[in-house]
Amino acid sequence: KAGLSDVEVLETAHAGRVTGYRNKAQYPVREVGGRVRAGFFAAKTHDLIPCDKCLLQPDIFGEIVTFVTDFAEKNKIRAYDEESGRGILRHIYLRMGEGTGEIMVCLVINSDGLNSAEKFAREITEKFPNIASVMLNINKKNTNVILGDKFICIGGREYIIDELCGLKFKISAGSFYQVNRDGAEMLYSKARELADLRGGEILMDLYCGTGTIGLSMAKGAKRLVGIEIVQSAVECAKDNAERNGITNARFVCADAGNKEVILEAAGGTRPD
Repeated sequence: KAGLSDVEVLETAHAGRVTGYRNKAQYPVREVGGRVRAGFFAAKTHDLIPCDKCLLQPDIFGEIVTFVTDFAEKNKIRAYDEESGRGILRHIYLRMGEGTGEIMVCLVINSDGLNSAEKFAREITEKFPNIASVMLNINKKNTNVILGDKFICIGGREYIIDELCGLKFKISAGSFYQVNRDGAEMLYSKARELADLRGGEILMDLYCGTGTIGLSMAKGAKRLVGIEIVQSAVECAKDNAERNGITNARFVCADAGNKEVILEAAGGTRPD
C-alpha cells in the first residue's frame, strides 16, 4: 500500500525488559469517596480509577504517589475538581534517571504556590533519599493539558541527571527525554553503528532537543551541530556537552526544517 514492498524488515530488536522500564509518570489526582486519590482515567472518561502501582513503572513511583496523597490529606491540600475548577493538586508528575537513581517529584497545582511547600519538600526527601529535585508546576487553566508554563523548585535542584550511552545528561522538568532508557540506549548505539563515522564528518542533529543522540555520536565526528527551536532545550544541550567534556559540539536555536538554517549552522558546508 505504501510502495515499500522491496524493503527488507529485520527482526524486532528488544531491550529486554517488559515491566518497570518507564522512567516518567503523570498521575491525575482527584477526590474519590471523600479521599485524595491518584491513579488513571477510565477509558474515554475523566473518571479516576485509584491506582498507585503500574507494571510499566518502577515500584518506587507507587510508594511516592502514596506518600503524596497521604501528605495532601494530612495537610488539607484539596484535590482538583474539573467541573468547579476548585481544589489545588491536579497531577503528580515523576521522572527518574535510571543510570543514577535520581528522582524528580513535581506537583502540578491549580494555584500560584503551596502553603506547605517547604514541609513537603523536607519530608519527602527524608523519606526517599534518591529524590534530587522537588518541583511545583503552576497550571490554573481550565484545560486537559497537564503542565503549565511555570516551574518552581522547592527542594534540591531544578533537574536530575541520568547516564545514557556512557554520558551524563541533565533532565529538567519540561525537557523531552525518552521514557524507555534501555530502548533509547539500544537505538542510539545502532544509529552510531550505522553512521560509521570516521572522524572527519560534519554531523547534524536536527530537532536535537537536549542533544542526547548527537552527543552520543560526537566523539566519532569532526564536528557536531545540533539545531532545536526550544531555547531551554538548547541551553540544556550546551550544558550536557560541557558536562561530558565534548568540545566539538555546537547547538543553535532555530527551525531545523529550514534548509538555509541547516547550511548556515554547518558553516556554509554541506553536512555529511
